[in-house]
Amino acid sequence: MNNPYLPLLATIQSIKPETYDTSTFTVQIDEAEARKTFAYRPGQFLEVSIFGAGEAPFCIASNAYGRDTLDITVRRIGRVTKALHDLGVGGQIGLRGPLGNWFPLEEVAGKHLLFIAGGLGLAPLRPQIYETYRQRAKFASVTVLCGARTQGDLVYLDELTQWQTQEGMSCHLTVDVATDGWAGNVGVVGTLLPQVKWPAQEGVAFVCGPPIMIKFVVQDLERMGFTGETIFTTLEQHMRCGIGKCNHCMMGDKYVCLDGPVFTYAQLQRIPEFHT
Repeated sequence: MNNPYLPLLATIQSIKPETYDTSTFTVQIDEAEARKTFAYRPGQFLEVSIFGAGEAPFCIASNAYGRDTLDITVRRIGRVTKALHDLGVGGQIGLRGPLGNWFPLEEVAGKHLLFIAGGLGLAPLRPQIYETYRQRAKFASVTVLCGARTQGDLVYLDELTQWQTQEGMSCHLTVDVATDGWAGNVGVVGTLLPQVKWPAQEGVAFVCGPPIMIKFVVQDLERMGFTGETIFTTLEQHMRCGIGKCNHCMMGDKYVCLDGPVFTYAQLQRIPEFHT
């Protein structure tokens, strides 16, 4: 693992607008040897430094297999994120990581895998979706349910469209508010759950999105028969330093950046601060 205190220099290779305020930045570590040895697992995150503006944690949003670049998908909402968007292609940033734990993969072999994303919550799930599809034969099925406020708020729309027709994967989309040209489902992402036809006892759910969305989706999943041990989510929004020094992400006896950001819902239920 790289020294968690020292950032690696990296250069922005490309920027893909996803929505009006969100873009995916593809970056490459500058040093060839560091680039060669850098490895991560789906669910882990980076501390990204924008020199002169600060640093912030972002999930790694790229396929972890067969690439020498990294993707981070960032909404322009604060000083650091605005500075990143202003850099442009060729801009230099710092990366600390990979940090944190990761989604289970070998542990869920043979299961039906259900991915439920709300808005930008698809970013931390994206590497796991790619990795499970790469190892598709190990899993009973792969289902992706994704929702957003409007069609214009869906991230990775090109990939979502491709996944809807991809063999070996089931992908369903919904929006809260239909706009011109939208012919799909209208409603919160939980309205897509009837698309799940297999017994909940044989499945594992990965849920990421706004807290209110997670709350209601988990309630729906529990009614279907999922348990807290078979529902996984992430808590990146609570993190700051990434290495357990600032105490900003301490919840109960857990540091989100060290013990997470991936947790089962059963683990979260045992943390008093999670309910406040």
